[in-house]
Amino acid sequence: MPYFAAVFAQTDEGWMAAEAELAESETTEDVTDLLREAALETTGGPVLLLVEENDAWFGVLRLDGEDDPRAFLSDGAAAHNSALGGLLTELTGDPREPAADGDPLGDPELLTDLGTDETRLLRLSERAIPTDALTDIAEHAGFTEELDSLRA
Repeated sequence: MPYFAAVFAQTDEGWMAAEAELAESETTEDVTDLLREAALETTGGPVLLLVEENDAWFGVLRLDGEDDPRAFLSDGAAAHNSALGGLLTELTGDPREPAADGDPLGDPELLTDLGTDETRLLRLSERAIPTDALTDIAEHAGFTEELDSLRA
């Protein structure tokens, strides 16, 4: 599997989940539009895009209302070296070129209110296999079943 990507939107009934097809995304606006489309199904709750590519890195994008999306990538250098990751690095708001393998990029606080604080997210980016990291994030936010159903 080259990459896995899924959108999770918090609704009054819980989390809504759908696989995300990013192969056609050419710009950051394409990715943002994907998140905004999912936001139409919510009542103002957060929308997350979870991505992992080739067990090399994982990324989390978050959209809240009309704000610009925030992003975190577990390994900026690995992500930067792929077409998909290169696109997502633009959304981190981090202008620097990733210097070394393993250095994360973006906002490590974007999941704090969903049960994954900065320390935990950085630890996951250092030590966890990307698939396991996304499972941990889903578990703390409360959408493990939805994630598992998409991976099945």
